[in-house]
Amino acid sequence: MEPIIRGVLDFRQNVYPERKDLFGALAGGQNPDVLFITCSDSRIDPNLVTGTSPGDLFICRNAGNIIPPHSNQTGGMTASIEYAVAVLHVRHIIVCGHTDCGAIKGALDIPALKGLPHVKEWLGHCRSAMEIVRERHNIPTESGLDSSYLNEAIEENVLQQVQHLRTHPVVAAKLASHKVKIHGWVYDIKTGNIRCCGQDSMDFTNFDDFYADEIARISQTD
Repeated sequence: MEPIIRGVLDFRQNVYPERKDLFGALAGGQNPDVLFITCSDSRIDPNLVTGTSPGDLFICRNAGNIIPPHSNQTGGMTASIEYAVAVLHVRHIIVCGHTDCGAIKGALDIPALKGLPHVKEWLGHCRSAMEIVRERHNIPTESGLDSSYLNEAIEENVLQQVQHLRTHPVVAAKLASHKVKIHGWVYDIKTGNIRCCGQDSMDFTNFDDFYADEIARISQTD
């Protein structure tokens, strides 16, 4: 705990005083533009990766950046998505996976998750992605997938979670009226690169290519 305690002391003594006006403004409410759904992995820092400040992102995290398909059974992800879209009126939703994801390693070989019944059940929401990888490579359903398929499975999982997100009524309504846009990302921990897909795409492209128009506009204004 020592590094945590030192961090809190530094925040109170240095960081907070320097940004006191920001925290004062945030004390009365939030108005984020982006719902950022990512993995619980300790190596992922959404604000660091995106260069954003407190109040900019409404962040939801869980093992495997999973979004269960909408159902009548309420869960933390369902409630958070509904609140972000219907109440906070976010205009963008980013589903961000990452390289070396432990959850997807588990999903590659579900039978190996002995003694972890809740993890096993949760990763069932990745099953479609794993089955697509098996089908693509003619691998029997009863066989586990080895680590050589990890990066492919990570990307496929993001694609599937984006589709699950579209089943949520509040999201479907905003998509139909073009009031929200979904982005799929895979963050490479080692290189810092991000690969992206859109809400209707099935392929990933490099960040600079995917956001080429936006980057061009930024370059013109800087």
